[in-house]
Amino acid sequence: MSPRPSAGLLLHRRGGSGGVEVLLGHLGGPLWARREERAWTIPKGEVEPGEEPVDAARREFAEELGLPVPDGELVPLGSVRQRAGKVVTAWALAADLDPAAVVPGTTTITWPPRSGRSLVVPELDRVAWVPLEAARPLVVAAQEGLLDRLLAVLGDGPSASARP
Repeated sequence: MSPRPSAGLLLHRRGGSGGVEVLLGHLGGPLWARREERAWTIPKGEVEPGEEPVDAARREFAEELGLPVPDGELVPLGSVRQRAGKVVTAWALAADLDPAAVVPGTTTITWPPRSGRSLVVPELDRVAWVPLEAARPLVVAAQEGLLDRLLAVLGDGPSASARP
Protein backbone atom coordinates (compact mmCIF):
# COMPACT_ATOMS: atom_id res chain seq x y z
CA MET A 1 0.00 0.00 0.00
CA SER A 2 1.49 3.34 -1.01
CA PRO A 3 1.57 6.20 1.49
CA ARG A 4 -1.11 8.86 1.26
CA PRO A 5 0.02 12.04 -0.47
CA SER A 6 1.14 14.99 1.63
CA ALA A 7 0.86 18.72 1.08
CA GLY A 8 2.74 21.62 2.61
CA LEU A 9 3.76 25.26 2.52
CA LEU A 10 7.26 26.62 1.99
CA LEU A 11 7.39 30.05 3.61
CA HIS A 12 10.17 32.30 2.36
CA ARG A 13 11.45 35.80 2.98
CA ARG A 14 14.44 38.01 2.23
CA GLY A 15 16.98 37.88 5.03
CA GLY A 16 19.08 40.76 6.33
CA SER A 17 21.71 40.22 3.62
CA GLY A 18 19.03 40.15 0.92
CA GLY A 19 19.30 36.40 0.38
CA VAL A 20 16.35 34.03 0.46
CA GLU A 21 15.51 32.34 3.76
CA VAL A 22 13.04 29.48 4.17
CA LEU A 23 11.06 28.41 7.22
CA LEU A 24 11.87 24.81 8.18
CA GLY A 25 10.94 22.55 11.06
CA HIS A 26 13.16 19.92 12.68
CA LEU A 27 11.39 16.56 12.88
CA GLY A 28 10.36 15.72 16.45
CA GLY A 29 10.88 12.54 18.40
CA PRO A 30 13.79 10.42 19.58
CA LEU A 31 14.68 9.11 16.12
CA TRP A 32 15.59 12.62 14.97
CA ALA A 33 16.83 14.12 18.25
CA ARG A 34 20.56 13.94 17.43
CA ARG A 35 20.31 14.47 13.68
CA GLU A 36 20.58 17.71 11.75
CA GLU A 37 21.27 16.69 8.16
CA ARG A 38 18.15 15.43 6.37
CA ALA A 39 16.12 15.93 9.57
CA TRP A 40 14.36 19.18 8.61
CA THR A 41 11.20 19.61 6.55
CA ILE A 42 8.65 22.09 5.32
CA PRO A 43 5.45 22.10 7.41
CA LYS A 44 3.38 19.40 5.70
CA GLY A 45 1.11 16.46 6.31
CA GLU A 46 -1.24 13.92 4.81
CA VAL A 47 -4.06 14.88 2.50
CA GLU A 48 -7.30 13.42 3.86
CA PRO A 49 -9.61 11.52 1.47
CA GLY A 50 -11.71 14.01 -0.49
CA GLU A 51 -9.60 16.98 0.65
CA GLU A 52 -7.97 19.33 -1.84
CA PRO A 53 -4.16 19.31 -1.45
CA VAL A 54 -3.98 23.10 -1.03
CA ASP A 55 -6.54 22.88 1.80
CA ALA A 56 -4.48 20.11 3.42
CA ALA A 57 -1.34 22.26 3.15
CA ARG A 58 -3.09 25.10 4.98
CA ARG A 59 -4.56 22.77 7.62
CA GLU A 60 -1.26 21.00 8.25
CA PHE A 61 0.62 24.29 8.56
CA ALA A 62 -1.78 25.42 11.28
CA GLU A 63 -1.68 22.03 13.04
CA GLU A 64 2.10 21.65 12.99
CA LEU A 65 2.96 25.24 13.92
CA GLY A 66 -0.06 26.21 15.99
CA LEU A 67 -0.36 29.44 14.00
CA PRO A 68 -2.65 30.54 11.18
CA VAL A 69 -1.30 30.59 7.65
CA PRO A 70 -0.03 34.11 6.92
CA ASP A 71 -1.85 36.11 4.27
CA GLY A 72 -0.42 36.08 0.78
CA GLU A 73 -0.47 34.40 -2.60
CA LEU A 74 0.25 30.67 -2.70
CA VAL A 75 2.50 29.82 -5.64
CA PRO A 76 2.49 26.16 -6.75
CA LEU A 77 5.86 24.40 -6.60
CA GLY A 78 4.64 21.04 -7.86
CA SER A 79 5.35 17.67 -6.24
CA VAL A 80 8.37 15.63 -5.20
CA ARG A 81 8.59 11.95 -4.29
CA GLN A 82 10.43 11.21 -1.04
CA ARG A 83 12.55 8.08 -0.60
CA ALA A 84 9.82 6.06 1.13
CA GLY A 85 7.49 6.82 -1.79
CA LYS A 86 5.47 9.63 -0.22
CA VAL A 87 4.51 12.33 -2.73
CA VAL A 88 4.64 15.86 -1.31
CA THR A 89 2.93 18.73 -3.13
CA ALA A 90 3.95 22.20 -2.01
CA TRP A 91 3.17 25.87 -2.42
CA ALA A 92 5.49 28.81 -1.79
CA LEU A 93 4.31 31.72 0.32
CA ALA A 94 6.22 34.97 0.84
CA ALA A 95 5.62 35.81 4.49
CA ASP A 96 7.31 36.46 7.79
CA LEU A 97 6.66 34.54 10.98
CA ASP A 98 8.33 34.54 14.40
CA PRO A 99 9.57 30.99 15.18
CA ALA A 100 9.29 31.82 18.90
CA ALA A 101 5.50 32.07 18.45
CA VAL A 102 5.22 28.48 17.20
CA VAL A 103 3.23 26.08 19.39
CA PRO A 104 4.01 22.72 17.78
CA GLY A 105 1.37 20.08 17.31
CA THR A 106 2.01 16.59 18.66
CA THR A 107 1.76 13.07 17.35
CA THR A 108 1.84 9.67 19.02
CA ILE A 109 4.52 7.20 17.97
CA THR A 110 5.46 3.71 19.06
CA TRP A 111 8.80 3.99 20.88
CA PRO A 112 11.03 2.10 21.00
CA PRO A 113 10.05 0.57 17.65
CA ARG A 114 7.96 -2.61 17.91
CA SER A 115 7.76 -2.19 21.70
CA GLY A 116 4.03 -1.59 21.81
CA ARG A 117 4.65 1.48 23.98
CA SER A 118 3.32 4.88 22.92
CA LEU A 119 5.12 8.18 23.18
CA VAL A 120 3.68 11.64 22.45
CA VAL A 121 6.21 13.83 20.62
CA PRO A 122 6.08 17.23 18.91
CA GLU A 123 5.67 16.92 15.15
CA LEU A 124 8.37 19.58 14.83
CA ASP A 125 10.62 20.22 17.83
CA ARG A 126 12.26 23.38 16.43
CA VAL A 127 11.34 25.87 13.74
CA ALA A 128 13.84 28.28 12.19
CA TRP A 129 14.52 30.58 9.28
CA VAL A 130 17.39 29.08 7.31
CA PRO A 131 19.32 30.67 4.42
CA LEU A 132 18.30 28.76 1.31
CA GLU A 133 21.74 27.34 0.51
CA ALA A 134 22.25 26.23 4.14
CA ALA A 135 18.86 24.49 3.95
CA ARG A 136 19.95 22.08 1.21
CA PRO A 137 21.84 19.58 3.39
CA LEU A 138 19.28 19.91 6.19
CA VAL A 139 16.01 19.11 4.40
CA VAL A 140 14.74 15.65 3.62
CA ALA A 141 16.61 14.92 0.36
CA ALA A 142 13.65 15.08 -2.04
CA GLN A 143 12.64 18.47 -0.70
CA GLU A 144 15.78 19.99 -2.25
CA GLY A 145 13.73 19.94 -5.45
CA LEU A 146 11.22 22.29 -3.81
CA LEU A 147 14.06 24.67 -2.90
CA ASP A 148 15.23 24.65 -6.54
CA ARG A 149 11.71 25.38 -7.75
CA LEU A 150 11.39 28.22 -5.26
CA LEU A 151 14.56 29.80 -6.65
CA ALA A 152 13.20 29.44 -10.17
CA VAL A 153 9.89 31.08 -9.20
CA LEU A 154 11.74 33.94 -7.49
CA GLY A 155 14.10 34.35 -10.43
CA ASP A 156 17.14 33.91 -8.16
CA GLY A 157 18.55 30.66 -9.52
CA PRO A 158 20.35 29.39 -12.60
CA SER A 159 17.11 27.73 -13.72
CA ALA A 160 15.04 30.87 -13.25
CA SER A 161 13.48 30.48 -16.68
CA ALA A 162 12.24 26.96 -15.85
CA ARG A 163 8.84 26.98 -14.17
CA PRO A 164 7.78 23.98 -12.05
